[in-house]
This record gives sequence, structure tokens and C-alpha cells, in this order.
Amino acid sequence: MNKRSYIVAGYAVDAHLPDITQEDLTKLTHLNIAFGQVVDHRISVAHLHNLGMLQEIKRNYAHLSILLSVGGWSAGGFSEAAATETGRLQMAESAVRILTEYPLDGIDLDWEYPCYGEAEIAASPEDKTNFTLLLKTMREALDAKGVQDGRHYMLTIAAGADQYYVDGTEIDQVQQYLDFIQIMTYDMRGGFQVLTGHHTNLYTSTGDLFRISTDASVNLFLRAGVPREKIVIGAAFYSRMWNQVPDRNHGLHQMAGTTGGYGPNYTALVKDYINKNGYTRYWDEEALAPYLFNGSSFISYEDEQSIGHKCTYVKENGLAGVMFWEYSCDNTHRLLNAMYRGL
Repeated sequence: MNKRSYIVAGYAVDAHLPDITQEDLTKLTHLNIAFGQVVDHRISVAHLHNLGMLQEIKRNYAHLSILLSVGGWSAGGFSEAAATETGRLQMAESAVRILTEYPLDGIDLDWEYPCYGEAEIAASPEDKTNFTLLLKTMREALDAKGVQDGRHYMLTIAAGADQYYVDGTEIDQVQQYLDFIQIMTYDMRGGFQVLTGHHTNLYTSTGDLFRISTDASVNLFLRAGVPREKIVIGAAFYSRMWNQVPDRNHGLHQMAGTTGGYGPNYTALVKDYINKNGYTRYWDEEALAPYLFNGSSFISYEDEQSIGHKCTYVKENGLAGVMFWEYSCDNTHRLLNAMYRGL
């Protein structure tokens, strides 16, 4: 069997571009720079400071595809831009202009989320069809530029992991305009729930009221019409943490006194938490996910072992690869190494 190449994609916030090591740049296949914004129906990078570095990165790492990721949680402007043909054309034209000005290989849209205003952004039921039209318009504009330049420009999205995302989009139609879809299989528990659990688990364990997992999410997208070779799953370089947790079952699947807010990143977990300062690391053999508990605080996170299982899952299921959020959260470089080794 031919050795196929898998996607190892990482999100890096613009402010941390200077921190990416040469070794890590050789291990990534795709680098998503976070985040461009949508301002008045156009993609803006005026607030980003390190795009000048891209020329040198491209020169030294020709294999690396660099995309500008646009959006992120609480970043609006999408619904308004997608609502009219004029707005969609303006957004597409701004994408082409950015690809002309910077040595980028494509655009990644991170609209969180079409049809939903929970992040305090504009939303409308019309987003569902308008999202498809927006991506179609952008795909056509990027293809036209690609013909001029004799190359292919990529268009990708970051997608929510649960049923709401499939319901709020025409994902079966959307996928035809995309090179691949990065499913955000993290934050699957946490900010909205007081019930402790894994936030980036591969499978669902017995006794978990919330049935979402990476595997459940992948199957959701497959059933909705996304080809498996276009699916990239997500890994988290940060944790989710619950406090005031009952001391039962090592804190797993317990009603806590807080929701699962953002916990320490992987750098801090290694330094101060994993089997340190009263915290014990446990492994959930069903979920294939680690967690920490100190008797009252529960931490769900990702480690080398869980990433290894995700890589095996990608290969066994014919998926495209793995991506992670976010580069600066792991100064140990262990998690990217595990991803690189695994794929």
C-alpha cells in the first residue's frame, strides 16, 4: 500500500508567528494564521503584525501551505457579508487581493456559526443558504486567480463538531467548494456545562450524558454528505477545568459548582499539574482520553497518548488528517511531535 500523506495542520495566532520553531515548520503541512476579520463585507488584516514573515517562511519551507484563517469565536461580519450578492463578491474580491499581497496558499473561514448568534454576532436563518453561496462565490474567485497564476488556491473551513452545525449549514453542498473541512472536535464540553467530562475525546464513555465525541462528530459529517477524505479532526493544546467537583469517580461525569472554563495550556499542565501539586492523571480507556483530578478540580486535556489514538483513527478511517488549536499553548513541542509521528 502506498504511503499516503496526511494533513498536520496547526492554528497559530499572528502574535505568535515569530515563536514557531524551524523544526516545527518542517512537521506541519498546513499553517492557519489566526485571525483575519470581516469588516464591511471585506476581509481585513490591518490589525495583524507579522504577515511580513511569510515571505521567508515560504522560501525556507516550500512544502508548507499557509492559509489566512478568518473569523473565530465572537468574530462577526459574516452574516451581513453573505446576505447579498454584492457582499459575497466584495468578500471574495478581498480574499483575492490578500492572496495577491501576501504569499498565502488559501483562505480558511472560521464562522462560528452560521444561523447562530450565541457568540453575540449577527445571525439569521438565511445564513444556511447564504453560507453555501458565499463559499461558491469565493471558490469561483480563487479558481479564477488560480488560472491566472497557474496554481490552485485552497479554501477550507473550521466547523463546529455537533448536530447544530450540520443543521445550520448545507454541508453536503458546501463541501464541494472546499479542499477540506476542519472539525473542531474540542470544547465539546465546558463553557456551557457544569457536568464534567472530556472536551476533546475520541469516543464517548459509559455514563456520559453528552454523547458527542470525535468519532460521533465524524459520523455526523459523513452521514450529512461530507466525503471522508475531506475530513480533518481537531486536537486541543489547552484544557478545560471544572471546580467544586464532588470526589467521586475521580471527578469524571460529576455535577460541578462551575462550568468548564478554559484551563491551563499544555505547557502549564506539564510544568505544574500532571501528577504534580495534588493532581493525579487518569486515563479513560473507553474515551481514549486523559484527565486530571485533585479531589475538587477536574481538568480535561489532550496528551501524546490521546493524539496517538486520534492519528490511528484518521488512518483506519481514511480521513484527511489532524489539526490543532493553538500553537503557542505547547512550548514542550510534544503534542505536535506526537501528531507528526502518528501520521
